Amino acid sequence: MRHLITAALFVSAPVLGADPGTAHDHEGVLTPYPHPPPKPTISAEEQAQLREGKPVLKQIRSDVSGGAGGRGVAIQDIQATEEVVWSRITSFEKYPEWVDNVRVCETYSQSDDHTRTRFVVGAMLLSGEYYIDHVINPDEHWMTWTLDYERNSDLDDSVGYYRTEPHPDKPGWTRLYYSVDFQVKQWVPQAIQDMVAKQGLKKATEWVKRESEAAG
Repeated sequence: MRHLITAALFVSAPVLGADPGTAHDHEGVLTPYPHPPPKPTISAEEQAQLREGKPVLKQIRSDVSGGAGGRGVAIQDIQATEEVVWSRITSFEKYPEWVDNVRVCETYSQSDDHTRTRFVVGAMLLSGEYYIDHVINPDEHWMTWTLDYERNSDLDDSVGYYRTEPHPDKPGWTRLYYSVDFQVKQWVPQAIQDMVAKQGLKKATEWVKRESEAAG
């Protein structure tokens, strides 16, 4: 999510105005993922790709007509247990160390299964700020998110999920599913949207794989 959103903010516009003291412009224009989020089917060809250690990427258009964004899903096999994988995904305070272009990641609210987190992403002189409301259900092996609409983010909207399951053939391994849909506040050409989404999907599972396997 973080790589994809970083790039989306960069190509959208330099005029940004996140404000934690002001509500967002709306309460969601993208369709949130259900609880639990969906598990995509994997073809025989995609199974072979996973066995080679490569991520499987599936690209889908945004569910907002004319919106600047895109929905896709990535699948990645990781040589680590689900417990280790979730310890990486939910360690938000470590994101600036683990995830490229994340400058700040701090949790400002926790209640029940909701964890609300502030992100500042950027590189060089470009940056953006947004507020995410995560719903985390470790017992059922999934996490979803939307924007926190009580705070004004530089993104127009974002929804997504991580989901895991034990690897079907390799004991001690995890199969990770990741999906995101985003919309920026200004129009972006479709070709750039597709490029950003494809790169972001791959990177969002790459860092989880790297840090989980390094942790053992």
